[in-house]
Amino acid sequence: MSPKPKRSIRESTRRYEAWLGTVLRLVPEDVEAKHAAMRADRFSFLRATYYRWAERWPEVCPRLARRPALLAVGDLHVENFGTWRDAEGRLVWGINDFDEAARLAAANDLVRLATSAEVAIADHHLRLRAHEAETAILAGYRDALLAGGRPFVLAEHSAALREMAVARLRDPAAFWHKLAGGRPDRAGEPPAGVARALAAMLPTPGLPHRIIHRVAGLGSLGRERYVALAEWHGGAVAREAKALAPSAAVWARGGRGAAIRYQEIVDAAIRCPDPCLRVKRRWIVRRLAPDCSRIELSELPGERDEERLLHAMGWETANVHLGTKRSKALLAALPGKKTWLHDAACRMLDAVDDDWEAFRKATV
Repeated sequence: MSPKPKRSIRESTRRYEAWLGTVLRLVPEDVEAKHAAMRADRFSFLRATYYRWAERWPEVCPRLARRPALLAVGDLHVENFGTWRDAEGRLVWGINDFDEAARLAAANDLVRLATSAEVAIADHHLRLRAHEAETAILAGYRDALLAGGRPFVLAEHSAALREMAVARLRDPAAFWHKLAGGRPDRAGEPPAGVARALAAMLPTPGLPHRIIHRVAGLGSLGRERYVALAEWHGGAVAREAKALAPSAAVWARGGRGAAIRYQEIVDAAIRCPDPCLRVKRRWIVRRLAPDCSRIELSELPGERDEERLLHAMGWETANVHLGTKRSKALLAALPGKKTWLHDAACRMLDAVDDDWEAFRKATV
């Protein structure tokens, strides 16, 4: 059983959205869509409510939360992974976004990843057992720390991971059709600086393009999100600008330390950089394409090695943590009890279940 929260999920949601509305402009229709997704299923609820996780994590897992802090992902889960192209055009796999990056105990990322795996297993999105998922995550994390980390360049290594990652690339037309379906008027015109940044990131200066509002994600759903679409040398190209805010962990701590850490964590991590990803003030601008986007579990092939996938997720988590802590310090900070990750994930899963049931019955 998880401890009783200090406030209800309804009140937490109201307070967080009120705070978020002071640092960026929210799109009301998208906020409503987010609330509907949160009611629809438990996995969507978990993805959409990192603010609640940040609030409850120190209550439910106080000993883990008090361990030494590093620059962490924050909102890590099994669908926060994707692919991009590096400066050499190589396909790279890794964590897809760092909207909620903040200084947290390393266990936050591992427990949230394990909890999301448990939810995905219970909802039949993954087929392995919970203890197998947690064992794979922790083994991948430890193996990466012992090896000093290594990015996932899919051209030469990680054949099994490459097969899973490229399965969704077999129908690029579907990606472009879905992306082009965004509405140009839903969020109004983008700020002038954002429109200039999008134009500047296109492959050719002055390339004719149109800008649409994109509805995507769950944790960031409700924020302004614009995409510049263009035709270039016979094919479609796209650049996205998404509004950034300080991590919800900042809100949960009462607003202290309000820096946006996105560029900092990307630059520090053991990672093959995406040359088309840039933080422009309070916006993240990046290339979108079938091979440069987040991978949903539904896009994985039917035949897949899920233990290897979860091992890779644990390894990639270590790649990020090694940006601000040495491997010896990270290994020393891991709890000694063999079942610590499972125990913590179960406690957080109980908290998520309680909140989801309460949210479905409430009106925000």
